[in-house]
Amino acid sequence: MAYPAFFDQAPSIVVHDSLAEFLGASSDGLLTYQYIDAVRLAGHSCPTVAGAYLMARRALLTLFPDQTPERGTVKVSFSAPLAEGVTGVIASVISLVTGAAGAGGFKGIGGKFCRQDLLHFASDLNGQVMFERIDNGASVHLATRMHQVPADPRTGALLQKILAGLAAPDETREFAVLWQERVKKMLIEHADDPELIIMTTVKSSNQ
Repeated sequence: MAYPAFFDQAPSIVVHDSLAEFLGASSDGLLTYQYIDAVRLAGHSCPTVAGAYLMARRALLTLFPDQTPERGTVKVSFSAPLAEGVTGVIASVISLVTGAAGAGGFKGIGGKFCRQDLLHFASDLNGQVMFERIDNGASVHLATRMHQVPADPRTGALLQKILAGLAAPDETREFAVLWQERVKKMLIEHADDPELIIMTTVKSSNQ
């Protein structure tokens, strides 16, 4: 698969997955996710996919500040219904990284490793998405501000020409480059920008 070089330059996310270790998929349980994994899952690269990836990263860094995040131990709730807008796309990327799944998720083994019913939608939140550790109740509410990394002004006009079937081949290529340039800025220049991925509420551990 040929893809833009910046996919590999984006920050990676390292998690520990007890199920992966238990079943021998990873001898130490460590899994490393990169942006290309989210792209392969979604089938495309866009600001929504990048934003979801960065939200998952920010949430795990916040909830597990002094340790490797434990995949499969975080419940994720969305303010929007699953079928609304791009909520499903965001949820799929976050599910990839966190292990949180809906009703069709893994039911566990002997009462352990359950991933089922860790995704919830149409929730009353102070933000776009809430991540909550199921072991100690610590949580963080996050939202994205895409306008912090605006699209190139030429993008909209080029998109309209492409959709109307009026774009020349070089214009189609230019659109793709401009589209990915915005994604690149999000992942490389703004990965830790608190104005792009904002924390609206943080709740400390109950322990």
